[in-house]
Amino acid sequence: MRARLLLGIGLPVGLLLALNTASIYRQALHSADIAYDRTLLASAKAIGELLTVTGPDGAPRLLAQVPYAALEAFEADNRSRMYYRVTGFQGEHVSGFDDLPVWRGRIPDRGIYAALVDFYDDHYRGQPVRVAVLLQPVASSVTQGTATIQVAETLELRQTLARQMLLDTLWRQALLMAVIAAVVAAVVHWVTRPVRRLSAAIVARSAGDLRPLDGADAPRELRPLVEASNDALQRQARLLAHQKRFVRDASHQLRTPLAVLRVQVQSALRGDLPAREALAEIGHTVEGATRLANQMLALAKVEQLRQQGDAPVLDWAGVLREVALDLAPLIAARNLDFELDVAPLPVRAHDWSLRELARNLLHNAIRVSPEGAPLTVRLTREPARAGPATGIASAAAPTTGDTAVLAILDHGPGIADALRPRLTQPFARGDADVVAADGAGLGLAICREIVASLGGQLALDNRVVDGRICGLAASVRLPIVDNPAP
Repeated sequence: MRARLLLGIGLPVGLLLALNTASIYRQALHSADIAYDRTLLASAKAIGELLTVTGPDGAPRLLAQVPYAALEAFEADNRSRMYYRVTGFQGEHVSGFDDLPVWRGRIPDRGIYAALVDFYDDHYRGQPVRVAVLLQPVASSVTQGTATIQVAETLELRQTLARQMLLDTLWRQALLMAVIAAVVAAVVHWVTRPVRRLSAAIVARSAGDLRPLDGADAPRELRPLVEASNDALQRQARLLAHQKRFVRDASHQLRTPLAVLRVQVQSALRGDLPAREALAEIGHTVEGATRLANQMLALAKVEQLRQQGDAPVLDWAGVLREVALDLAPLIAARNLDFELDVAPLPVRAHDWSLRELARNLLHNAIRVSPEGAPLTVRLTREPARAGPATGIASAAAPTTGDTAVLAILDHGPGIADALRPRLTQPFARGDADVVAADGAGLGLAICREIVASLGGQLALDNRVVDGRICGLAASVRLPIVDNPAP
């Protein structure tokens, strides 16, 4: 962060200072030109003031006397040299350096000096020079005219002054860059103290510590990161707890059927029972262990699907028809009066979740229903309502829109009030008067987890007629998705 801030601030500031330096150097040269041009003009005026005209009326001759004062300003520094030339009325050379290039320009319309003067850059004897040209009127009793006075100076003094001004500017700008870098480093160090404290707190944690991070003193810009980290830690904690529970339940529940299976195999090897009877007992134990393992894997898959995020939109009615068709042999074996009343209703869920939910509820209803008893599966649309549904479990907050309600109505013995609080817990079992002899196992626990993952509600209510329990109503409410997002 410190390096990126330094680069992000230093690069544009450095470019700006570089452009500013180039501009300052040009301005320094311009300022030096203005200062030394004034001296050049003074020298040209000093020469022009002493111009005289001699000779007869028909052949006047211009004379130039160059005083020491005209060159005195340049004696203080021996790094620059001065040249001059005086040209007469007819362009003839009068005095000075005759090889100094003759001026061919024109006087500016608006000058900064009250004189007929022009300044320009040129080269003389292989060196760049700055030249001042003064048109000096000269009059006498015999004639009058305008003389041209050129005074040239090499640029060492000007360049030295400009470089000195540039160096003075550069060290100030370098100091400014150093101050900016120091301030950025100090501010970043100060601002990132909460980040370092948070990092140290995370490093000091043990591998299994998934408690939420304390972001009370974190800056406002850092709080979304802390909240997102806490959310990830909570999901990780839930997943870890689920895995621990799965391993614990698997080790506990599978130990018993495996021990029974081992005893049965040893008994069969000893010949305690006839072979067919021993194999029947072994098959029954294997079947129970297989069913238990499948249910435990189904419970683990619910959590896996929960971690996958948004599910697709499916027609719940179509899934119910397919599940009912799969369980048709069980329904026919008990000669149940089966009724399937469903209407197409779209819900957001994975296909496996809806199938497993319907299969477990319907299988429990088939198992506890007396032979030849009615069994009804109904799927209806329920308008939005306020308040939670009554029932044994409420897996999510009430929905705000219309709800798809699956109701499975059997004519079994119902459930006792003492069993109701723990019926949807894993491996909960009822007595012989309430449910079938093999108990509820994991079926209702799987249903509860599936409904919770889909944001719905699960309720198990006794159906009472004339004060007598005549069956169980298992109902599931899931939000309807009328206009699914593309």
